[in-house]
Amino acid sequence: MEIIESPLYIVSALALILLLSHWISNRPFFKAFGIALMVILVGALFSNSGLIPSAANPVYDTIFEIVAPAALFLLLLDVNLMQLKKTGVPILLLFVVGSLGTVAGVFIASQIVSDGPLFQGMYNALAGMFTGTYTGGSINFNAVALHYEVMDNGLLYTAAVAADNVLTTIWFFVTITLPVLLQRILPYKKLAAPDGAESAVKVTQDDERAQLDIGNLSFWVALSGGGLLLASWLTELLETALGLKIPFMITLTTLALLLAQIPALHRLKGNMFLGSWAIYLFLAVVGAFCDIGALASAGQLAVLLLLFVLITVVVHGLIVFGFSYLAGYGWELAAIASQANVGGGTTAMALAKNFKRDELILPAIIIGSFGNALGTYLGFMVAGYL
Repeated sequence: MEIIESPLYIVSALALILLLSHWISNRPFFKAFGIALMVILVGALFSNSGLIPSAANPVYDTIFEIVAPAALFLLLLDVNLMQLKKTGVPILLLFVVGSLGTVAGVFIASQIVSDGPLFQGMYNALAGMFTGTYTGGSINFNAVALHYEVMDNGLLYTAAVAADNVLTTIWFFVTITLPVLLQRILPYKKLAAPDGAESAVKVTQDDERAQLDIGNLSFWVALSGGGLLLASWLTELLETALGLKIPFMITLTTLALLLAQIPALHRLKGNMFLGSWAIYLFLAVVGAFCDIGALASAGQLAVLLLLFVLITVVVHGLIVFGFSYLAGYGWELAAIASQANVGGGTTAMALAKNFKRDELILPAIIIGSFGNALGTYLGFMVAGYL
């Protein structure tokens, strides 16, 4: 085994990425953008420099399947359900508008980047895949790809995945920086936080600064691990016993929200700190998947795919940010809703934390879960129409 594929090496390198990102994000120029952006950019730099793998491996799989859901679980334990009172409807509306913007973007892109021999008869499937992934994430991308057997064409599928990963990384950069820049040009007054939300934010910020001790760390690790196991068991039980195919993330979110109503849990410190660290670890892997080399190796096909997804997401962005401005919702809300479309609920949640909008963590996760279902429907609809 090469050292770059060693699990011990990869974990050490990811920890180093977080350390460097933390240092950079504390420099005066980068403070406005936060650590989340730095983690993705440094992760992409390590990946494209050959310092860490850019393709899937067991360590990355573990982070996606266990660490990221555990982070979501821990962060939700401080959620106040009253936070949905004023932010829930606007962000849901923005998410739906963003989904329609993605569909519009795909149709516009199809007029500019037309079908041809390079797509090997898979043009409509690719359009459906990009519609799905920019509505609710990669689950939808692969659902459409499996149905149309795009995976059987190695070069085409690899190039499509590379284009998607590169664009997703770029869009995370955009959704972090654009609200900062737009606020200077077209300032707006943020939506008023629901009753109790401001105090909840202060508590979670204090909690992040709280130092973990052996007892607290052990408790949160045990609780998050038990929560994932219980959510997985309940998901299987609901399907086998009642025939209800409820996504695992919905079950996990519901379980975390129920536990969050137990007052005793709020007296313990450290879950926000530990959950934040796990989220940044997940974002480092997102950056690692930004494989510029794989995209370049596909040549003209890669250029066409990258142009297609770029047009799609730019149109999506213009629609969702434009609607948000006209509706008076503001830039940060638009960015989080857009990120839920393009990157999924986990990156949307990370963006909410980066903006210090803790009242938007739960809505970001909810619309991300909704996108997992909606994206598949829209993806197949577009593929069938084209």
